[in-house]
Amino acid sequence: MRNSFDWTPYRRSTVGFDRLFDFLETSASGAENYPPFDIEKVADDHFRITVAVAGFKSDEIDITAQQNMLTVSGRKAPAPEGEGRQLLYSGIATRAFERRFQLADFVRVSAADLADGLLTIDLVREVPEAMKPHKIAIGGSAQPVIENKKAA
Repeated sequence: MRNSFDWTPYRRSTVGFDRLFDFLETSASGAENYPPFDIEKVADDHFRITVAVAGFKSDEIDITAQQNMLTVSGRKAPAPEGEGRQLLYSGIATRAFERRFQLADFVRVSAADLADGLLTIDLVREVPEAMKPHKIAIGGSAQPVIENKKAA
């Protein structure tokens, strides 16, 4: 039995969180969950995605950042011919995968590392200076002066 949660009451009382609720609705709908991953906030503008990719080598994993989308995909290289490996039980998943992460504006990938079967991708949010909030002075002296001079 699948439980579903209605996010409608929360959508009415929030502004700007539509993407978050869309993400929660689609991730709870039983979508593909391989490979598992964590998303953590390291600092105010620094995030880290950790993907469990046991059994994959760094040359079998592809990380692509394009606009506001981060795609992590992996394809296991075929076993060399003549390798006398006889599996009695195979519990380590080595199937191909593709994970997509929707990134917010001004988020860029700063680093990626593979160690101990975990792929870590560091993300940094860098808002341009022109886009940062700034104070606006209120008062009559801040009005621009427009001079209209005619050539005589």
